[in-house]
Amino acid sequence: MRLDGKKVAILVGPGYEDLEFWVPLMRMEEEGAAVTIVGIHAGESYTSKSGGLQATAEVGADEITADPFDAVIVPGGWAPDKLRRYEGVRDLVSRAYEQGKIVASICHGGLVLISAGILRGHRATGSLGIKDDVVNAGATWVDQAAFRDGDIVWGRVVADIPAFCRELVDALEGQ
Repeated sequence: MRLDGKKVAILVGPGYEDLEFWVPLMRMEEEGAAVTIVGIHAGESYTSKSGGLQATAEVGADEITADPFDAVIVPGGWAPDKLRRYEGVRDLVSRAYEQGKIVASICHGGLVLISAGILRGHRATGSLGIKDDVVNAGATWVDQAAFRDGDIVWGRVVADIPAFCRELVDALEGQ
């Protein structure tokens, strides 16, 4: 398994995008990474955007640091707009970035990276709905399925999850 020994935090919140959360989580586990589900509060269950799936936070963002993790994944949906309001979430993402860890974002996940203040000077993608926000945060918008820019891995939308996961696995393996 390519990611044995790696530790990954994946964010979850109200209205998360089912596939953008569950597929990367399972892909990381499939490659041997230990995945921790991080939410606003430990033990809190969140309903997906479609209303069909529940995910429960193992730990609250205020209760952890970026130190033990090799990566932080920010799935899309409506959750990023909620998650970005919490200092613990912003700190986790900004500290991971400052420590040279992988920060991965797909679709609307870039909203959290914007609020964490880590986009200036980077190339970025996501849902077209966040394009203006990304540009206003000082990044260059790229309409591409998935790519890596420094320590940030980007995925555009649900249809691009396979490419996003490949980039993410490659980035973690090469760390």
